[in-house]
Amino acid sequence: MKYAFEKEYPSPKVESKNIYYASLLLTDYAGMHSELTAITEYSFQNFNCFKKYPEFANAMEQIAKVEMKHLELLGKTIHLLGLSPKFKAKNPSSFYYQYWNSSYLNYDNFIITMLRHNIWEEQIAIRNYRYHLTLIQDKYIQDLLNHIIEDELIHINCFQELLKKYIPKS
Repeated sequence: MKYAFEKEYPSPKVESKNIYYASLLLTDYAGMHSELTAITEYSFQNFNCFKKYPEFANAMEQIAKVEMKHLELLGKTIHLLGLSPKFKAKNPSSFYYQYWNSSYLNYDNFIITMLRHNIWEEQIAIRNYRYHLTLIQDKYIQDLLNHIIEDELIHINCFQELLKKYIPKS
C-alpha cells in the first residue's frame, strides 16, 4: 500500500516573515484537526489494534510517520515565518491561543468507526489546507501545502481500501 505522494517534499522556505501566515499554519500543526492530532490518534490506533488487526495497525504506523513529516515541515515553516512552533492554535471562538490536548482524539475501538472517523478527519484537514491556500500568498508555503494535500488524499484512499476489507459482506 502507498502511504505518501512519490514526489520529494519541498524544503521549509518562506518568501518573508509573516506572523499571520504562521498563525494560520499553527491550526494545521497543532489545532483540533491537525497533524499532531493525526499522529497521536493513528499511534493510539496502532497500539490498540496491533494484535487483532495487524494490517490496519501497520497502516496506522506508516501513515503516522507521514504525518510526522508534515508536522516537522510545518513546524520549521512556522519558525521561519516568525513564530515559535508551540503546540497551540487559535481558538476558533476567540482571539486566544489554546494549547493542544488529548481530548481532541477519538478513542473508539471499533475498526469501522475508526476508519470512517479517519476519513472524515483527513477530509477536514484537506479542506483546511485548501482554505489556507486561498489566504497564503507565498509560493513556497503553497508548494508545501499542495504536497501535504496529496499525501492526505492518499491516506483517504488507504482508509477506504481498509474499510472495504473490514465491512462485513452481506
